[in-house]
Amino acid sequence: MSFTALPPLVKLVGAGPGAPDLLTLRALRAIEWASVLLVDDLVSPEIVALAPAQARVITVGKRGGCRQTPQAFIERLMVRCAKAGERVVRLKGGDPFIFGRGGEELHTLRAHGIAVEVINGITAGLAGPTSLGVPLTHREHAQGVVLLTGHQQPGGPATDWAAVARAAAQMRWTLVIYMGVRELPTIEAGLRQGLRDDTPVAVVQHATLARQRHAVSVLGDLSDLVIREGLGSPSVVVVGDVLKGLAQTSATPCENNRLNEDHLEIAWTQNASTS
Repeated sequence: MSFTALPPLVKLVGAGPGAPDLLTLRALRAIEWASVLLVDDLVSPEIVALAPAQARVITVGKRGGCRQTPQAFIERLMVRCAKAGERVVRLKGGDPFIFGRGGEELHTLRAHGIAVEVINGITAGLAGPTSLGVPLTHREHAQGVVLLTGHQQPGGPATDWAAVARAAAQMRWTLVIYMGVRELPTIEAGLRQGLRDDTPVAVVQHATLARQRHAVSVLGDLSDLVIREGLGSPSVVVVGDVLKGLAQTSATPCENNRLNEDHLEIAWTQNASTS
């Protein structure tokens, strides 16, 4: 009897915004399956600790303004490990396909005859505002959401933030900006050409982690807000009317990821008594 050898396999896994209990079950199973993990800086130690004790963990840091592992090296390492028979997981903060270079890695791996499985993770652009009890869309305030990067490739075209703002105002979009803290003066100046100065904004740093910090203000105060509050990377910036009312409530964190057992018991008792 003959067997057809399966092609090498690499799993591109989204680790989510950092909190281990926000991992998907599929992501957890992939981490437990791995013999080699190539891990981004933004993946929390608690998630890395879920890997098998015998697995090799290779840190391939990527963070704006810091020394970074070249993308080409990461891709070569994945190819080499997969072809050597390793069970390779590329573990990324957030989602592999949202500013995670997952598309580049997918293309390279497939070009070398390596199968790829992509496992989505919760992106910080969703987790950050959700932690404040803020939806990205709302029937009264926003008909859509746009995810943008504030980081420009060297030599690449600059984002026309004024055009983005005009479109957002016309289409009633929420804007979520990743990797934008260093360029906030430029981003703010552009957005103010198409959006009102009193448009609500929020900045969320280290979304979902115990060290999460956030601040709420208006567009005309955005750059000063970040300096005043001492916020830095990694942060997401949210711009739009879905934030209305948040400043008045002091941006109280929303425990949306946990169910309050006392409240559930009270609700259950009330329902039982009326049935």
